[in-house]
Amino acid sequence: MNCQGIITKGIGGFYYIQANEGIYECKARGIFRKNNISPLAGDYCEIQVLPDFKGNIEKIMPRKNFFVRPPIANIDCMFIVFSVATPSPVPELVDKLSVIALKQNTTPYIIINKTDLSSEDSVDYSDVYIKAGFKVFCVSAITSEGVDELIDFMQGKISVFTGCSGVGKSSILNCILPDRELKTGNVSEKIGRGKHTTREVELIPVNGGYIGDSPGFSSLEISGITAIELQQYFPEFEKYIGSCRFRGCSHVNEPDCSIKNAVASGLIAKSRYDSYTLLYNQLKEIKEWDK
Repeated sequence: MNCQGIITKGIGGFYYIQANEGIYECKARGIFRKNNISPLAGDYCEIQVLPDFKGNIEKIMPRKNFFVRPPIANIDCMFIVFSVATPSPVPELVDKLSVIALKQNTTPYIIINKTDLSSEDSVDYSDVYIKAGFKVFCVSAITSEGVDELIDFMQGKISVFTGCSGVGKSSILNCILPDRELKTGNVSEKIGRGKHTTREVELIPVNGGYIGDSPGFSSLEISGITAIELQQYFPEFEKYIGSCRFRGCSHVNEPDCSIKNAVASGLIAKSRYDSYTLLYNQLKEIKEWDK
């Protein structure tokens, strides 16, 4: 007998698959290795059912998206967490992660944490990202402000949390999953960054969906995007693209650029534009054979 389910965790060649009947401990058939396919957490699959809730993975369904590091597939929501207290916000990392999410057919959402410590900054950063077209959640892992809204929003979705270490990802997840107690790391006084506390990807059921505190996203590099394509992944640029003086405008050095004019007029946040130019120049340095 066969049934279908979702891989919630993979450890040492074993995959744990949640199906309607329960959780099956499965191995992947050799054909996947032969075809250079690795089952990932988040994969929907068909399994051959064996006694005692054992099984074999027979088929992996087409993926909406996937990441190799960290190994996870079919993400619906990427919650990008940053702090308005310690550690200090790093807008360029938030913006880089949002570009990666959009490129991978994943919807990015912004979580502003530690709002209990700096409510004024929370409003400022919230305005930046709302104006840029993102949904923003203002939360406090200490007071649980905004946590119920997050839980409601994640219904039926596969979600991941990412951002710099120390911004409170695990603390927020502990508010969402009070019975689970994920490890949290202290912020290093020397570098103002947290210690990494998550070591593996595991999808955890919540509100009809799954969440995973997945390590490694903050170190991802943008791939598969050329410098000139980057503008497509800044949603607030869309209505200005095509109205610059020069065709194929990069929005960096050219005069009479509609996007630069929008920045000067306050219609596009300068911090977002600064992130765009930083990423643009990085992508421009990548040689064609390195892509």
